[in-house]
Formats: sequence, structure tokens, C-alpha cells
Amino acid sequence: MIKVLFFAHVKEKAGVYEASIDQNLMTVAQIRAYLKTTYEIGESDRVMIAVNEMYADDRREVRSGDVVAVIPPVSGG
Repeated sequence: MIKVLFFAHVKEKAGVYEASIDQNLMTVAQIRAYLKTTYEIGESDRVMIAVNEMYADDRREVRSGDVVAVIPPVSGG
């Protein structure tokens, strides 16, 4: 099982802070597709994804037991 944590406005859009994906192996790209279909997070291609507290690209493999953070883009100065 892969644990997913949502932050900021993505959390509000998903309606939950935390979710689980019942898979043993996925790529970050597959997780993005899952977010689009399951939580209707249309901007999932723009959110940053961290796996086990390290930013990851779409090719990164995510395994059961990993924690994925879904972080919207931020700006500021």
C-alpha cells in the first residue's frame, strides 16, 4: 500500500489529507493519472511530488510502504 499525503489547496480539492493506494508498485506518472481520475485534481501534472521526503520525477518508482506527498506549486518572495 502506498500512502499519499495532500497539502494546501490540493488537500481541499481532494477532500482528504491522507489516502492510500492499494498497489505494490507504481511510477510517479501513474500516481499523477490516479490523482486526476480519483480526486479530480486536474492540475496534478503541475503539482510537485515527493517520495519519502525527496522530490521525484515521473519515472521514479514508488513501492508499497512509500509515502508520497502531493505539493502544489508555491510562489513568494
